Amino acid sequence: MQVHELLQLVDDAVYLNTGEHLNDLQRGVIEGSLKHQKYADIAETCGCSAGHAKDVGYELLQLLSDIFDEPVDKRNLKSVLERQGNVNLFLGDKSINQNIIGCINIGSKQPQNKSDKNNSSNSKLKQRKNNKTQIEKIDKLRYFGLNDEQIAEVLELPLEVIKQVESE
Repeated sequence: MQVHELLQLVDDAVYLNTGEHLNDLQRGVIEGSLKHQKYADIAETCGCSAGHAKDVGYELLQLLSDIFDEPVDKRNLKSVLERQGNVNLFLGDKSINQNIIGCINIGSKQPQNKSDKNNSSNSKLKQRKNNKTQIEKIDKLRYFGLNDEQIAEVLELPLEVIKQVESE
């Protein structure tokens, strides 16, 4: 995959999971990491300090680790993205290329919190955000030909929730 394709894969995955697109510095960090640049070089290109670029890079790589459900760092970023971009989902007689949809973990529950210190309100906020993210995926899955029953199974949502979301 080309750098611009990998950038688009990351942007799509981040958007599907956070509702926000990558900013210029985050794009610079991804592009620079793919080109094996040091944070100082990335920072110079993006017009910020090396420390700021490193902080943004660390947060972004942690986010990608959560999204892709595997450790992501500067050294393995390209291989993780290429692997994620080439994963196909097979659901009955339908096939979906994951790099178009974003990340969906088939057969796994939502990631468990690594910290037991979260209070219930923080957990409820994460639950709402996660449900919102899944609901945003419904139209994309419909676009690729899945019926509501298949979507409910993939997203692990009640069929009634799927049917409440109107197709565009």
